[in-house]
Amino acid sequence: MIGEAPLPAPPITVLYITGWCRNGSTLIGNILNEVSGVFHAGELYFLWKNAFGNGSNSSCGCGEDLTRCPVWSKVIAAELASGHRAEIHARQIVQRQFATVRTRHTWRVLKQGMHSGALREYVAMMSRTYSAIANVTRRRIIVDSSKLPVEAALLPHVQGISPLYLHLMRDPRAVAHSWTKTKQYVVPMSALRSAAYWLGFHLASDAIVRCNPGRSIFLRYEDFIAEPAHWVGKLLELVGADPSANPVRGRNVMLGGNHTVTGNPDRFCKGPTLIRADDCAWQTELSTAEIEITQALSFPLMRQRGYHAFRRNIHGPGTGG
Repeated sequence: MIGEAPLPAPPITVLYITGWCRNGSTLIGNILNEVSGVFHAGELYFLWKNAFGNGSNSSCGCGEDLTRCPVWSKVIAAELASGHRAEIHARQIVQRQFATVRTRHTWRVLKQGMHSGALREYVAMMSRTYSAIANVTRRRIIVDSSKLPVEAALLPHVQGISPLYLHLMRDPRAVAHSWTKTKQYVVPMSALRSAAYWLGFHLASDAIVRCNPGRSIFLRYEDFIAEPAHWVGKLLELVGADPSANPVRGRNVMLGGNHTVTGNPDRFCKGPTLIRADDCAWQTELSTAEIEITQALSFPLMRQRGYHAFRRNIHGPGTGG
Protein backbone atom coordinates (compact mmCIF):
# COMPACT_ATOMS: atom_id res chain seq x y z
CA MET A 1 0.00 0.00 0.00
CA ILE A 2 1.04 3.61 -0.61
CA GLY A 3 2.78 5.06 2.41
CA GLU A 4 3.93 1.74 3.84
CA ALA A 5 7.58 1.48 4.85
CA PRO A 6 9.73 -0.54 2.43
CA LEU A 7 10.53 -4.08 3.41
CA PRO A 8 13.96 -4.48 5.00
CA ALA A 9 16.67 -5.93 2.82
CA PRO A 10 17.38 -9.62 3.42
CA PRO A 11 20.47 -10.27 5.53
CA ILE A 12 23.81 -10.62 3.80
CA THR A 13 25.02 -14.21 3.79
CA VAL A 14 28.63 -14.45 5.00
CA LEU A 15 30.46 -17.74 4.48
CA TYR A 16 33.43 -17.49 6.82
CA ILE A 17 36.31 -19.89 6.19
CA THR A 18 38.16 -21.01 9.31
CA GLY A 19 41.26 -23.17 9.76
CA TRP A 20 44.96 -22.52 9.41
CA CYS A 21 46.70 -21.05 6.35
CA ARG A 22 47.86 -22.89 3.21
CA ASN A 23 44.65 -24.92 3.20
CA GLY A 24 43.18 -24.08 -0.22
CA SER A 25 40.85 -21.30 0.94
CA THR A 26 41.95 -18.87 -1.78
CA LEU A 27 41.21 -21.38 -4.53
CA ILE A 28 37.83 -22.38 -3.08
CA GLY A 29 36.86 -18.75 -2.54
CA ASN A 30 37.80 -17.78 -6.08
CA ILE A 31 35.84 -20.72 -7.50
CA LEU A 32 32.75 -19.60 -5.57
CA ASN A 33 33.42 -16.05 -6.79
CA GLU A 34 32.56 -17.23 -10.32
CA VAL A 35 28.94 -17.87 -9.30
CA SER A 36 26.39 -15.09 -9.76
CA GLY A 37 25.64 -13.30 -6.50
CA VAL A 38 28.80 -14.50 -4.71
CA PHE A 39 31.76 -12.25 -3.89
CA HIS A 40 35.04 -13.57 -2.49
CA ALA A 41 36.56 -10.83 -0.34
CA GLY A 42 39.74 -12.75 0.42
CA GLU A 43 41.29 -12.23 3.87
CA LEU A 44 39.17 -9.24 4.81
CA TYR A 45 40.74 -9.02 8.28
CA PHE A 46 43.89 -7.55 6.65
CA LEU A 47 42.17 -4.83 4.59
CA TRP A 48 43.22 -1.85 6.70
CA LYS A 49 46.65 -3.18 7.60
CA ASN A 50 47.50 -3.90 3.97
CA ALA A 51 45.97 -0.72 2.56
CA PHE A 52 47.50 1.78 5.00
CA GLY A 53 49.81 -0.10 7.37
CA ASN A 54 52.67 -2.52 7.12
CA GLY A 55 50.81 -5.52 5.73
CA SER A 56 52.44 -8.13 3.54
CA ASN A 57 50.81 -7.03 0.28
CA SER A 58 48.84 -3.92 -0.66
CA SER A 59 47.52 -5.24 -3.98
CA CYS A 60 43.99 -6.37 -4.65
CA GLY A 61 43.46 -9.57 -6.63
CA CYS A 62 42.61 -7.34 -9.60
CA GLY A 63 46.20 -6.06 -9.55
CA GLU A 64 45.42 -2.52 -8.41
CA ASP A 65 46.51 -1.09 -5.10
CA LEU A 66 43.72 -1.57 -2.55
CA THR A 67 43.29 2.19 -2.22
CA ARG A 68 42.77 2.50 -6.00
CA CYS A 69 40.76 -0.69 -6.59
CA PRO A 70 37.23 0.10 -7.84
CA VAL A 71 35.78 -2.09 -5.05
CA TRP A 72 37.98 -1.52 -2.03
CA SER A 73 38.46 2.20 -2.55
CA LYS A 74 34.67 2.59 -2.21
CA VAL A 75 34.44 0.23 0.78
CA ILE A 76 37.20 2.19 2.52
CA ALA A 77 35.52 5.52 1.67
CA ALA A 78 32.24 4.27 3.18
CA GLU A 79 33.98 3.55 6.49
CA LEU A 80 35.64 6.98 6.41
CA ALA A 81 32.40 8.92 5.96
CA SER A 82 32.99 10.62 9.30
CA GLY A 83 35.98 12.41 7.83
CA HIS A 84 38.72 10.61 9.74
CA ARG A 85 42.12 10.36 8.10
CA ALA A 86 42.56 6.93 6.56
CA GLU A 87 45.97 6.26 8.09
CA ILE A 88 44.81 7.13 11.60
CA HIS A 89 41.62 5.11 11.26
CA ALA A 90 43.56 2.14 9.92
CA ARG A 91 45.99 2.32 12.85
CA GLN A 92 43.09 2.31 15.31
CA ILE A 93 41.51 -0.74 13.68
CA VAL A 94 44.78 -2.68 13.62
CA GLN A 95 45.42 -1.85 17.29
CA ARG A 96 41.91 -3.03 18.18
CA GLN A 97 42.47 -6.25 16.23
CA PHE A 98 45.75 -6.92 18.03
CA ALA A 99 44.10 -6.40 21.41
CA THR A 100 40.83 -8.27 20.93
CA VAL A 101 40.88 -10.54 17.86
CA ARG A 102 43.10 -13.32 19.14
CA THR A 103 42.59 -17.06 18.65
CA ARG A 104 42.79 -17.70 22.39
CA HIS A 105 39.77 -15.41 22.89
CA THR A 106 37.52 -17.67 20.76
CA TRP A 107 36.17 -19.75 23.64
CA ARG A 108 35.42 -16.70 25.77
CA VAL A 109 33.50 -15.06 22.93
CA LEU A 110 31.50 -18.25 22.33
CA LYS A 111 30.62 -18.38 26.03
CA GLN A 112 30.20 -14.72 26.93
CA GLY A 113 29.56 -12.96 23.61
CA MET A 114 30.69 -9.36 23.27
CA HIS A 115 32.14 -8.94 26.74
CA SER A 116 33.91 -5.62 26.13
CA GLY A 117 33.36 -2.24 24.54
CA ALA A 118 36.29 -2.85 22.20
CA LEU A 119 34.62 -5.98 20.85
CA ARG A 120 31.33 -4.14 20.35
CA GLU A 121 33.13 -1.44 18.37
CA TYR A 122 34.91 -4.08 16.29
CA VAL A 123 31.65 -5.94 15.57
CA ALA A 124 30.00 -2.68 14.49
CA MET A 125 32.88 -2.09 12.08
CA MET A 126 32.46 -5.63 10.68
CA SER A 127 28.76 -4.94 10.09
CA ARG A 128 29.51 -1.70 8.23
CA THR A 129 32.19 -3.37 6.12
CA TYR A 130 30.04 -6.31 5.02
CA SER A 131 27.21 -3.91 4.22
CA ALA A 132 29.53 -1.69 2.17
CA ILE A 133 30.85 -4.70 0.24
CA ALA A 134 27.33 -5.84 -0.60
CA ASN A 135 26.33 -2.32 -1.69
CA VAL A 136 29.42 -1.82 -3.86
CA THR A 137 29.43 -5.28 -5.49
CA ARG A 138 25.65 -5.78 -5.61
CA ARG A 139 26.21 -9.30 -4.28
CA ARG A 140 24.48 -10.64 -1.17
CA ILE A 141 26.73 -13.67 -0.56
CA ILE A 142 30.21 -12.81 0.72
CA VAL A 143 32.99 -15.34 1.20
CA ASP A 144 35.47 -14.19 3.85
CA SER A 145 38.59 -16.37 3.94
CA SER A 146 40.26 -14.53 6.85
CA LYS A 147 40.42 -17.78 8.90
CA LEU A 148 40.36 -16.01 12.29
CA PRO A 149 38.29 -18.26 14.62
CA VAL A 150 37.49 -15.42 16.99
CA GLU A 151 36.04 -13.38 14.12
CA ALA A 152 33.94 -16.40 13.20
CA ALA A 153 32.74 -16.56 16.81
CA LEU A 154 31.72 -12.89 16.64
CA LEU A 155 29.63 -13.23 13.47
CA PRO A 156 26.31 -14.05 15.21
CA HIS A 157 26.58 -10.61 16.85
CA VAL A 158 27.14 -8.77 13.54
CA GLN A 159 23.99 -6.95 12.50
CA GLY A 160 22.66 -7.42 8.99
CA ILE A 161 24.32 -10.74 8.18
CA SER A 162 23.48 -14.43 8.30
CA PRO A 163 26.70 -16.33 9.15
CA LEU A 164 27.76 -19.69 7.76
CA TYR A 165 31.02 -21.53 8.33
CA LEU A 166 33.47 -23.65 6.36
CA HIS A 167 36.06 -25.33 8.59
CA LEU A 168 38.78 -26.19 6.10
CA MET A 169 41.65 -28.47 7.14
CA ARG A 170 44.75 -29.72 5.35
CA ASP A 171 47.29 -32.35 6.42
CA PRO A 172 49.57 -30.48 8.85
CA ARG A 173 52.68 -31.96 7.25
CA ALA A 174 51.64 -30.68 3.82
CA VAL A 175 50.97 -27.30 5.42
CA ALA A 176 54.38 -27.28 7.09
CA HIS A 177 55.97 -28.18 3.76
CA SER A 178 54.13 -25.35 2.01
CA TRP A 179 55.43 -22.90 4.61
CA THR A 180 59.03 -23.85 3.74
CA LYS A 181 58.55 -22.22 0.33
CA THR A 182 58.98 -18.50 -0.30
CA LYS A 183 56.20 -17.35 -2.62
CA GLN A 184 56.20 -13.68 -3.65
CA TYR A 185 55.13 -11.74 -0.53
CA VAL A 186 54.68 -14.85 1.66
CA VAL A 187 57.69 -15.56 3.87
CA PRO A 188 58.69 -19.02 5.16
CA MET A 189 57.78 -20.42 8.58
CA SER A 190 59.32 -23.24 10.62
CA ALA A 191 57.57 -26.60 10.95
CA LEU A 192 57.36 -26.08 14.71
CA ARG A 193 55.58 -22.76 14.40
CA SER A 194 53.29 -23.97 11.60
CA ALA A 195 52.22 -27.04 13.60
CA ALA A 196 51.54 -24.94 16.71
CA TYR A 197 49.35 -22.55 14.72
CA TRP A 198 47.67 -25.48 12.93
CA LEU A 199 46.66 -27.05 16.25
CA GLY A 200 45.45 -23.83 17.87
CA PHE A 201 43.44 -22.61 14.89
CA HIS A 202 41.78 -25.98 14.30
CA LEU A 203 40.88 -26.55 17.95
CA ALA A 204 39.21 -23.13 17.95
CA SER A 205 37.52 -23.86 14.60
CA ASP A 206 36.17 -27.14 15.99
CA ALA A 207 34.56 -25.13 18.78
CA ILE A 208 32.90 -22.85 16.19
CA VAL A 209 31.43 -25.83 14.33
CA ARG A 210 30.15 -27.44 17.54
CA CYS A 211 28.27 -24.23 18.34
CA ASN A 212 26.86 -23.95 14.79
CA PRO A 213 26.23 -27.53 13.64
CA GLY A 214 23.48 -26.71 11.16
CA ARG A 215 25.32 -23.78 9.62
CA SER A 216 28.73 -25.36 9.10
CA ILE A 217 30.63 -27.73 6.85
CA PHE A 218 33.88 -29.43 7.80
CA LEU A 219 36.04 -30.19 4.78
CA ARG A 220 39.48 -31.67 4.39
CA TYR A 221 41.47 -30.13 1.57
CA GLU A 222 42.40 -33.62 0.42
CA ASP A 223 38.71 -34.53 0.05
CA PHE A 224 38.05 -31.30 -1.83
CA ILE A 225 40.74 -31.91 -4.46
CA ALA A 226 39.56 -35.51 -4.85
CA GLU A 227 36.02 -34.35 -5.72
CA PRO A 228 36.08 -30.59 -6.32
CA ALA A 229 32.79 -30.34 -8.22
CA HIS A 230 30.96 -32.29 -5.51
CA TRP A 231 32.19 -30.09 -2.69
CA VAL A 232 31.67 -26.83 -4.54
CA GLY A 233 28.10 -27.99 -5.09
CA LYS A 234 27.72 -28.64 -1.37
CA LEU A 235 28.98 -25.16 -0.56
CA LEU A 236 26.62 -23.56 -3.07
CA GLU A 237 23.74 -25.37 -1.38
CA LEU A 238 24.94 -24.15 2.02
CA VAL A 239 24.99 -20.49 0.98
CA GLY A 240 21.71 -20.71 -0.92
CA ALA A 241 23.16 -20.28 -4.41
CA ASP A 242 22.10 -22.30 -7.43
CA PRO A 243 24.07 -25.61 -7.45
CA SER A 244 23.53 -25.86 -11.22
CA ALA A 245 25.79 -22.80 -11.54
CA ASN A 246 28.75 -24.88 -10.34
CA PRO A 247 31.72 -23.70 -12.47
CA VAL A 248 33.86 -26.81 -11.89
CA ARG A 249 34.00 -29.42 -14.62
CA GLY A 250 35.93 -32.47 -13.52
CA ARG A 251 39.18 -30.96 -12.28
CA ASN A 252 38.93 -27.84 -14.39
CA VAL A 253 37.53 -24.39 -13.73
CA MET A 254 37.67 -21.10 -15.60
CA LEU A 255 38.65 -18.30 -13.20
CA GLY A 256 37.93 -14.70 -14.07
CA GLY A 257 39.11 -11.66 -12.18
CA ASN A 258 38.64 -11.19 -8.46
CA HIS A 259 38.94 -8.52 -5.79
CA THR A 260 40.61 -10.41 -2.96
CA VAL A 261 42.44 -8.87 -0.03
CA THR A 262 45.71 -10.79 0.31
CA GLY A 263 45.76 -14.62 0.38
CA ASN A 264 47.77 -17.08 -1.66
CA PRO A 265 49.60 -15.31 -4.52
CA ASP A 266 47.79 -17.66 -6.91
CA ARG A 267 44.83 -15.30 -6.50
CA PHE A 268 46.35 -13.23 -9.31
CA CYS A 269 45.99 -16.15 -11.76
CA LYS A 270 43.11 -16.12 -14.23
CA GLY A 271 41.91 -18.31 -17.05
CA PRO A 272 41.68 -22.11 -17.32
CA THR A 273 42.80 -23.61 -14.00
CA LEU A 274 43.51 -27.25 -13.17
CA ILE A 275 42.69 -28.35 -9.63
CA ARG A 276 45.71 -30.54 -9.07
CA ALA A 277 45.89 -33.54 -6.78
CA ASP A 278 48.31 -33.21 -3.85
CA ASP A 279 51.66 -34.75 -4.76
CA CYS A 280 52.57 -35.39 -1.08
CA ALA A 281 55.97 -33.81 -1.69
CA TRP A 282 56.29 -33.32 2.07
CA GLN A 283 57.06 -37.04 2.41
CA THR A 284 60.38 -36.60 0.60
CA GLU A 285 61.18 -32.91 1.01
CA LEU A 286 60.57 -32.34 4.72
CA SER A 287 63.31 -33.50 7.03
CA THR A 288 62.65 -36.36 9.43
CA ALA A 289 62.84 -33.89 12.32
CA GLU A 290 60.25 -31.58 10.70
CA ILE A 291 57.87 -34.48 10.13
CA GLU A 292 58.25 -35.76 13.68
CA ILE A 293 57.81 -32.30 15.23
CA THR A 294 54.67 -31.68 13.18
CA GLN A 295 53.18 -35.06 14.04
CA ALA A 296 54.01 -34.75 17.73
CA LEU A 297 52.23 -31.39 18.02
CA SER A 298 49.27 -32.29 15.81
CA PHE A 299 48.19 -35.53 17.49
CA PRO A 300 45.53 -36.55 18.47
CA LEU A 301 43.53 -34.05 16.37
CA MET A 302 45.42 -35.06 13.26
CA ARG A 303 44.55 -38.73 13.80
CA GLN A 304 40.91 -37.92 14.60
CA ARG A 305 40.59 -36.25 11.22
CA GLY A 306 41.97 -39.25 9.32
CA TYR A 307 45.63 -38.31 8.88
CA HIS A 308 47.90 -41.23 9.64
CA ALA A 309 51.35 -41.09 11.18
CA PHE A 310 54.25 -41.29 8.77
CA ARG A 311 57.55 -42.94 9.59
CA ARG A 312 60.47 -42.50 7.25
CA ASN A 313 62.16 -45.73 6.30
CA ILE A 314 65.88 -45.38 5.69
CA HIS A 315 65.51 -48.04 2.96
CA GLY A 316 62.43 -46.55 1.33
CA PRO A 317 60.11 -43.55 1.17
CA GLY A 318 58.25 -44.23 4.39
CA THR A 319 55.18 -45.90 5.84
CA GLY A 320 51.88 -44.77 7.27
CA GLY A 321 50.63 -46.22 10.50
